[in-house]
Amino acid sequence: MDYNLVVIGAGSGGLVSAYIASVVKAKVALIEKHKMGGDCLNTGCVPSKALIRSTTFLSHVNRHKDFGFTNATAEFDFAEIMERVQSVIKKIEPHDSVERYSKLGVDCYQGEAKILSPNKVQVDGKVLTTKNIIIATGGFPAAPRIPGIENIDYYHTDNIWTIRKQPKRLVVIGGGPIGCELGQAFARMKTKVILIQRHHQLLPREDDDVIEVMERHMQKEGVELRLNTITEKIEVRDGKKYLLVKEKGSEKTEEIEFDELLSAVGRVPRTKGFGLEELGVELDDRGRIKTDAFSRTNIKNIFACGDVTSPYQFTHMAAHQAWYCAVNGLFSPFAKFKVDLSITPWCTYTDPEIGRVGLNEKEAKEQNIPYELTVYPLDDLDRAITDSEDYGMIKVLTPPNKDEILGVTICGYHAGDLLPEFVFAKKYGMGLNKILGTIHVYPTMGEAIKYAAGAWKKAHKPEGILKLVEKFHSFRRGK
Repeated sequence: MDYNLVVIGAGSGGLVSAYIASVVKAKVALIEKHKMGGDCLNTGCVPSKALIRSTTFLSHVNRHKDFGFTNATAEFDFAEIMERVQSVIKKIEPHDSVERYSKLGVDCYQGEAKILSPNKVQVDGKVLTTKNIIIATGGFPAAPRIPGIENIDYYHTDNIWTIRKQPKRLVVIGGGPIGCELGQAFARMKTKVILIQRHHQLLPREDDDVIEVMERHMQKEGVELRLNTITEKIEVRDGKKYLLVKEKGSEKTEEIEFDELLSAVGRVPRTKGFGLEELGVELDDRGRIKTDAFSRTNIKNIFACGDVTSPYQFTHMAAHQAWYCAVNGLFSPFAKFKVDLSITPWCTYTDPEIGRVGLNEKEAKEQNIPYELTVYPLDDLDRAITDSEDYGMIKVLTPPNKDEILGVTICGYHAGDLLPEFVFAKKYGMGLNKILGTIHVYPTMGEAIKYAAGAWKKAHKPEGILKLVEKFHSFRRGK
């Protein structure tokens, strides 16, 4: 064989797989037909967070009185903000570049891969023989099913980064993380944003009380939320574009005029055109590659990771799965590891951020799992108050009368940065008592984690022992 491992796709999953293989001195090839870094670097996490950072600055200017300023303004050029996004991508590009991976010993191929057999992959007319194959081809934006969509040019997560003329009225279809993050960002630049969501709330997987905080915040910043709303069709008349919608249960149709439309209705696994059909690699009912507990497909030396197979479309999940693909492919049958997806954190980077690991109340109720709820309101935290970001909450679910962490939801300022301590504790079986016994720096947002643990402890104080202790102190006073 030419290689121990051939990896198809140089996004997060593919890059991590190739990196691990190179570290353990395997011979590895990495094939990418478009851009190194995949969706995360070029059209996903990196550009969206760069845009969010710029527009967060604008939000702080608009909130200048919260920080003690009588007046503050900021002039900006929309195109320059979008160019900054590209400059951030270019600054991070070397981390994922051909040059870097070539220095690591990875053979990088630019071109379209075609799997000819379980041990042969063709790229640009060259056939590579390999012991194992990892598929890390990611996904692409799903097309919105709206009659008339074919009559307009519309934006999605892959092409929104090419926009340089600011739309006056932007319709966003979809109230998931992408729609919420980008909708809020554009609203902060004074685009009129109308966000259409079929469900009764944004981010339907999250608890209602958490989402209420986020929805209020977004509306305050000018995002018009149309919840429980169905899109019927798109019409173009006299050069103007209209979206026809109606509320669920209503017969009344309403027209919404718009300049541009952003589709954020999800992503589709990229499984076609490179040989999977011919090989008979099995897909599930959502079009994802089926994998077993070891990340193997039904062809045992072909593995898959990331958006092409995962129920969690996160960069960190692709990287996590990639470790199992690489190690199981390179060392099986001498060593095999089952993929652990039991503790999967994620964060939506709206303002407020919403970070979560494990169960929330909604899921615990659906699964009939008994729990106790501890809530620590962030408006009580000194650092949140000093930063004028005193809103939101930490919600911790524990089994009745136990400090074991079943799940945590954080809604607030830098929620994603607060989450890892809970993830670590849950992963290694450390309960809230251990967190409470740990020193946290004052004043930081991280103290909120200890205070949440303290709120649990206060609710479980030993009343009987405390009564005895009270009598003891009374005795020592001679009373």
